Amino acid sequence: MQYTFIDFLALLGSLGFFLFGMKYMSEALQKVAGDKLRGILAAMTSNRVKGIFTGFMITVLVQSSTATTVMLVSFVNAGLINLIQAIGVVMGANIGTTVTAWLISLLGFKFSISYISLPVIGISLPFMFSKSKKRRSMAEVAIGFAMIFLGLEFLKESLPDIQEHPEILSFLASYTNMGIWSVLLFLAIGTLLTFILQSSSATMALTLVMCNNGWIPFDMAAAMVLGENIGTTITANIAAMIANVSAKRTARAHLIFNLVGVLWIIFVLNFVLSEIDFFLVRAGLLSPFEEPHGIPVALAVFHTMFNVTNALLLIGFAPLIARLVSRLVPMKDIDEEEFRLKYINTGILSTAELSLFQAKKEISVYAKRTKKMTVYARSLFNAKKEADIEFFFNKVEKYEEISDRMEVEIATYLTKVSGGHLSPQGSQRLQTMLKLIDNIESIGDSCQNVARSILRKKQKKIVFTQEMRDNVNKMFDLVEKAEEIMIENLDDDYPNVKVDGAIEMEYRINKFRNKLKKEHIKKLKEKDYKYEAGAIYNDIISHCERMGDHIVNVTESIIERFD
Repeated sequence: MQYTFIDFLALLGSLGFFLFGMKYMSEALQKVAGDKLRGILAAMTSNRVKGIFTGFMITVLVQSSTATTVMLVSFVNAGLINLIQAIGVVMGANIGTTVTAWLISLLGFKFSISYISLPVIGISLPFMFSKSKKRRSMAEVAIGFAMIFLGLEFLKESLPDIQEHPEILSFLASYTNMGIWSVLLFLAIGTLLTFILQSSSATMALTLVMCNNGWIPFDMAAAMVLGENIGTTITANIAAMIANVSAKRTARAHLIFNLVGVLWIIFVLNFVLSEIDFFLVRAGLLSPFEEPHGIPVALAVFHTMFNVTNALLLIGFAPLIARLVSRLVPMKDIDEEEFRLKYINTGILSTAELSLFQAKKEISVYAKRTKKMTVYARSLFNAKKEADIEFFFNKVEKYEEISDRMEVEIATYLTKVSGGHLSPQGSQRLQTMLKLIDNIESIGDSCQNVARSILRKKQKKIVFTQEMRDNVNKMFDLVEKAEEIMIENLDDDYPNVKVDGAIEMEYRINKFRNKLKKEHIKKLKEKDYKYEAGAIYNDIISHCERMGDHIVNVTESIIERFD
């Protein structure tokens, strides 16, 4: 069986197809998910036990823990669930894959979801041309989902067909009597084969073939099963290469969880296998040590016992694993995880008043994240390279999504708090907070409009004069200063907030806007610049001024409640 350079290129192309499907699905999820899907996933993973059950059910449905963890990386990358929730799902995915092992050992049946991938694409394709943005996004999710499984199938087909030609591995029979070294060797083989076949279930099937042919005994087959638990994590880590820090951490957590499990089971492997043998013989079944035909059921028992026990042992250590992977995968870009709330993602506190204190801190974080949009919009305005223009505009768009999501989540939280026992002052604070988040979200909307005007200028290759560029940058200076005062006021105790600085900055922004508008009309008449350049210039200035209005509204909202 020859393996040519063309076959190698096909392997690279298959890997690229898989990664593209992963990226496409992740981006589509961010468009279509909104708060409903995130709410469902959050409810399904609100604690580690629910997370384990969720991972188990998903893996049973798709018949692949590899696929589950790849989708999990997509969900984390899209900001639908956090790292701790994802670790619980990972544990459940490991248990879910044992169902496939039972199907293989008892029924010899395995359904491959790749068979329906093309029909899914065919059904979804017409919706790509729908006028409804939601339908288009849902179609993109389905197509990305199908592409992931097609990519996995292409990866299998791009490698030597070991599963169809197991005789390739018959030489391994001579390496089964080296004690712990044999265990480590077959563990490594299981890891490698799972990565090659892109499915722990496929490796399980191959392991059973080798056992039935008498090439390897029960203990070496068990070592291969342990290797499969490591190999199945590699695909998710590959998928996470193009994802954000949270997704990378999820993939690493999966690897660490399985590695820890393999480490402890190796020390008691002989004892565990002996107990399984004893249990099966007492149940009237064949001994896996004496009869090759008794190995399939014994392997399924071992696989299930190992994954369930490992989940039970490590479920309490999920926060520790999360801290470990956070150190292993530090954030290079501080905004990569900012699509999540910082203070109020743990539910209502013991008293409504304490919950309001948490909400106050979250609103300050909300304002600081929104301010970053202004920084990115300014960087977009001054950017010259195409890559920088795309980068900064995408940052603004991303933060606008974050802004919308935070407004809804904080408002939902405050609505729940309002059902508690609040003092009259607490009720005042709550009403103030609702008004604050509305104004902060409006700041984000205006900043997005600024960025879109700037992008239009860049795309149309419209050139501003040096005076125009200086004026826009001065307007950004004023807006950023106003935002700094706003954040200081949000960080302060609300009754102590001073409005003078905020009003002064709004006055300066309005005055500068009025001055520029008068100059703009004069320069258009004198044809100092083209009308199209003037129109975009005027749009940028006007949107910045609107930002100033919403910024001062934040401070005034506080003052009017505690005046």
